[in-house]
Amino acid sequence: MHVLIVGASGFIGRHLAARRVAEGVSVTAAGRAPNRLSWRLPGAKAIRCDLTADRAEDWRERLAGVDAVVNCAGLFGDDRGYARVHTGGAIALFDACRAAGVGRVLQISALGAAADAASACHRSKAAADDHLAAMGAGIGFAIVRPSLVIGRGGQSSALFTTLAALPVTPDLGRADGPVQPIHVDDLVELLVRLLHAPLPLAVRIDAVGTEPMTTGALVAILRRWLGLSDTMRVTVRRWLIAAVARLGIGPVAREGLAMLAAGDTASVEPLVAMTGFQPVPIAQALARRPASDGDLRMARLAPVAPVLSAALALVWFAGGAIPLFVTPAATNMAWLARVGLSGGATTTALWAGALADIAIGAALLLRIRGAALAGIALMTTYTLILTRIAPEFWAAPLGPLAKNIAVLALSLAAHALETRHG
Repeated sequence: MHVLIVGASGFIGRHLAARRVAEGVSVTAAGRAPNRLSWRLPGAKAIRCDLTADRAEDWRERLAGVDAVVNCAGLFGDDRGYARVHTGGAIALFDACRAAGVGRVLQISALGAAADAASACHRSKAAADDHLAAMGAGIGFAIVRPSLVIGRGGQSSALFTTLAALPVTPDLGRADGPVQPIHVDDLVELLVRLLHAPLPLAVRIDAVGTEPMTTGALVAILRRWLGLSDTMRVTVRRWLIAAVARLGIGPVAREGLAMLAAGDTASVEPLVAMTGFQPVPIAQALARRPASDGDLRMARLAPVAPVLSAALALVWFAGGAIPLFVTPAATNMAWLARVGLSGGATTTALWAGALADIAIGAALLLRIRGAALAGIALMTTYTLILTRIAPEFWAAPLGPLAKNIAVLALSLAAHALETRHG
């Protein structure tokens, strides 16, 4: 079997691709960054695709010799992207599959996807689901609608594991409905079974775990998985969660809050009846892959990462603004003279250094990759220059140069916590 996995760089896609490669199946991994895919999925052929722009004819050569296609592509929190990726891009892919004679298509949708759903994400998924289901004979399909998917590398897992690692556990109270999480390993097992199910195939499956639970119960399970004892719970009022979500500064976006409030559950019996597979309880599934010290460390660092970047950005903005608008011009000229600059060169150097500082601060706030490394390079340069012209600063009472060591360490931490996109 030759399987093409669209969105193979995503959470579900890369788990499915890794399993299929390990089983000796021919896998083509499609995504926006094929070079990165080839590094992350050795043994798979990596090709480029872009559901925001690809048309049906763009898939013709990519689908040559492919027996099955799994569409794992998806995004969240981008209203403008839903129509292009979830609907238009997916429909173009499905039409291309029918034209190329691909016999089997698996569509990863979402539990709750419906034309009248409150969430734009769910509505966009439903439009593609319905198009695939209406294709009729000639193409076998399975529309898989997962609930909350838990596992290393998933955004939902990162969110709830971060909450689990806090000294005080926040309880969303009435702000959320029940969820029915399924582990990514069990979801992949379900997909593998559907890839080998006899044709003709025409099913919609709600991929859920065995037990509905509150998000508070899920956080408690993840806390035990991290090896932490129970702690005090504090109920967070819905209005506060909603206010933070509107500002876009919290862990739950506005759309995510609406989806949590609606709940995310379904009966697991149809899944078992159709596939003969029974997902295990989420606590048991997590126990198959015990948490490491690194899992706990990352969970505790996650809420600190944006604060780190903001603090560093403030340092760089101050470093650029203070010489321009606060420090007396005579003082600036005197310092630059010690470096050997005079005349018009002093003004040029002053503005160049100040604007470089401000640029690094802006890059940190915009989360541009490499911003922290650029800051390290510039801070090191400043430190070496000051060490050369004013070594006494190392022994000064307030330690102006010694503090650079702490800033450099924080910059390294900010760089290590950068998230790759694409």
